[in-house]
Amino acid sequence: MTSLPWIGRADGAPYFVEESGAAWAPIGHNDAITWPDLAGLYRRRDLPGVERHLRWLQEHGVNCLRLMLEYSQHDHRHLEHAPGRYNPALVQLWDDLVALCQKLGMRLLLTPFDTFFLWIRWDSHPYNKANGGPCAARTELLTCPATREAVKARLAFATERWGGSGVIFAWDLWNEMHPKHGEADPDCFARFIDDVSPFMRDLEMRLHGRAHLQTVSIFGPELGWHPRLNEPIFRHPLLDFASSHFYEEGTIDDPPDTVAPALSAGRLTREALSEIRDARPFHESEHGPIHRYKDHHHTLPAAFDDEYFRHMQWAILAAGASGSMRWPNRTPHVLTPGMREAQRAMAGFLPLVDWQHFRRVNLNEEIGSDPDTIAFGCGDAHQAVVWLLRRGPMLPDGRLDPEMPARPAALRVPGLAAGRYRLALWDTRAGRPAGALDGVSQGDALSVTLPPFRGDVAVAIVAA
Repeated sequence: MTSLPWIGRADGAPYFVEESGAAWAPIGHNDAITWPDLAGLYRRRDLPGVERHLRWLQEHGVNCLRLMLEYSQHDHRHLEHAPGRYNPALVQLWDDLVALCQKLGMRLLLTPFDTFFLWIRWDSHPYNKANGGPCAARTELLTCPATREAVKARLAFATERWGGSGVIFAWDLWNEMHPKHGEADPDCFARFIDDVSPFMRDLEMRLHGRAHLQTVSIFGPELGWHPRLNEPIFRHPLLDFASSHFYEEGTIDDPPDTVAPALSAGRLTREALSEIRDARPFHESEHGPIHRYKDHHHTLPAAFDDEYFRHMQWAILAAGASGSMRWPNRTPHVLTPGMREAQRAMAGFLPLVDWQHFRRVNLNEEIGSDPDTIAFGCGDAHQAVVWLLRRGPMLPDGRLDPEMPARPAALRVPGLAAGRYRLALWDTRAGRPAGALDGVSQGDALSVTLPPFRGDVAVAIVAA
């Protein structure tokens, strides 16, 4: 079996590449070992069913899953019975999943804990000192030296057993890092990273001769409440890329319509990129209608949720992120077939852009278009990505009216060097080309009129 190529950072561009230098962008979602699509892994109840599901994901453009090594909604899914004493059923589960991913070419973004259940079910967790673990209180998870050693040992076990393959895209060293995990001290973020990141990188260099990429993630609203957290999340020198979770109150976590979440996602991506001072990628690794689902106990209607999902992923990509990953927040806890079609549509668009040489800046506020159209985009001197979204009209349920008259749109993209450009239009709903045209930049901007379209259109602009 051919080993899956490892993923690294592009040289000087904020995107990912395979070790061959070929562009690679993560298209996927958050999943969990207890949720329906992967539940058959546990005690090998239905490995063929899981393999069929992974193949189906591949057919829809999915190439990466974000997973917690431990999703402890239930006690029997703890990875360790006690620190250093691993649960054989969970180890077998991960052996099987990594083998399937290797076989099929699927990659994993892995984090050691689901910190939500680690927090709310702390009384039963093996790391709790009351249960024989190292940590006296869940508020000391990031600062307790003994707990830190247990976390490093868990990560060491994971890379020793599963890290020798390109199946591992990257390590998210701590899921949704929060000051409350470290005695309300924001500086605990940097101290944790300073300790765990070099430990993991040095160990992987000894074991594998190279190291997987590293990040840490955060519940995005925390960045507004505690601005000091931007430094370790976006600029820590030991991390390879930045990650945030977009759960803005009212627009994303409980969406009133399908346009407001896109506006928020585009703005939040621009804000994230403004915090990064080097060429590291930014990856949005969690979003969804969490307040509507968790607090109101309501699953969005599929037609609405499909459009909400599609608009979010295009707003984030066009604004300059490397991609995004939905947390399902649905009953059952899986993505809809319509969301899979949206992922396949994005996978078809990606080859239109030379990502490994794309030194983009965000252009959401600089791109010009018609008043009834919202522009999301990024570009450099040689290429650009633009997504145009109509503001309306809306259906009563908050979706854009699919029967709206198709209308042309003016487009002005600044920053492109003087010369001729080819514009490839992409139908994000159908996942197919929607036409092409040529344009000329005079050195300050490229200005064209796009042919008529209805709700939205994506555009890849490259030198002719």
